[in-house]
Amino acid sequence: YQRRVRGWTCNVMSAKRRKAEQQTKPSHAEALNGYDSGNFSSIKMLSLEGKVALVTGACGWLGKALCEGLAEAGCTVVASSRDEVKATTAASKLPRHRGGGQHHGVKLDHTTPEDLKAGFDAAVAAAGTLDILVNNGLEGAYPGESGELDIGSTTFESFHRHQVNNAGYFGLAVMLRDHVVAESKPGCVINIGSMYGQVGSYPEVYSDTPYASPVAYHCLKAGTIHMTRHLAVYWGKDKVRVNCLSPGPFPGASAPAEVVERLEEKVPVGRMGLPHELKGPLLLLASDAGSYITGQNLTVDGGWTAW
Repeated sequence: YQRRVRGWTCNVMSAKRRKAEQQTKPSHAEALNGYDSGNFSSIKMLSLEGKVALVTGACGWLGKALCEGLAEAGCTVVASSRDEVKATTAASKLPRHRGGGQHHGVKLDHTTPEDLKAGFDAAVAAAGTLDILVNNGLEGAYPGESGELDIGSTTFESFHRHQVNNAGYFGLAVMLRDHVVAESKPGCVINIGSMYGQVGSYPEVYSDTPYASPVAYHCLKAGTIHMTRHLAVYWGKDKVRVNCLSPGPFPGASAPAEVVERLEEKVPVGRMGLPHELKGPLLLLASDAGSYITGQNLTVDGGWTAW
C-alpha cells in the first residue's frame, strides 16, 4: 500500500506480506546445503545482462564513462540529462552488448519535483523497467571550476544551490525502491559521492588561483555518503542495496595545469584519475559481484584519503 510521508508517496510493505516473506526465506543451514563457491563464476557475477540502469548526468565527464561501463557489461542504459537531445545522443553512442537492449535518452532535471517524476516515468516507459539507479547529476560547480565561491565568500544562494542535489537523489532513490518492490525484484542504488565528502581540501592547492574547493560541495557530498548508509539500513529488507561511489581527483582537460600539479603532489600514486578507472568499481556495486555489499562508500582516489 502507499503512504504519504512529508510530501513523498512511498510504497509500504504490509506486515502480513513481510511475515510471509520471512517464512519463505531459507535458513543459513539450508543455504549451505550443497553450496559450492565454484558454482559462482566471478565473470558471470559481474555481468549486467538483462538489467536496466538509469544514469543521471550521463553527458558529463564522469557520467559518460559510467554509462559506458554499464553498457559494456550488458546493461541497457537510460541516459538522462536536462537536455533531451544531449541525452539521446549520448545513449546512441553507447556500445551494444549482445545481452543488452537498446539504450535510451530521457530528459530529467533532478532539482525539481515535477521533472523528477516525469523523468523517472519516462525512463520506465522507454526501457520497460528499471533495476539500477546511478545518482550522478550535479547542479552547482565542481571543485576547481572557475568562478566558484570559496569559503570566505560563499553566499546563501550558492550554498543552497548545491544542497538541492541530495533532495533529488533521495527522490529518485525512493522511486527506484518503490518500482522494484512493486515488481517483486531486487534493486540497486549507487550515489556518486566524493573524497571531498570525507576530508577537507588543502587550502594551498587553490590559493592564488581563480579556483576554489566549494564548502557547499563538501557538505553536499558528505550528506550523500551518509544518506547512502541511512537508506541502506532501511531498505535491506526490501532487497534494495544502496551504496556510494566516491571519486577522488578526476579533473578534465580544461583544468588549469597549476592546480593539477598541486593536486598530484597530494596523491600517493602521483597522478590524477581517469574516468575509465571508475568502471570496475561501479560494476562491483551494480552487479551480483557486490550482492553482499550495501551501505558502503567505495572511494577511488589514488590513495588521497589514506594520508
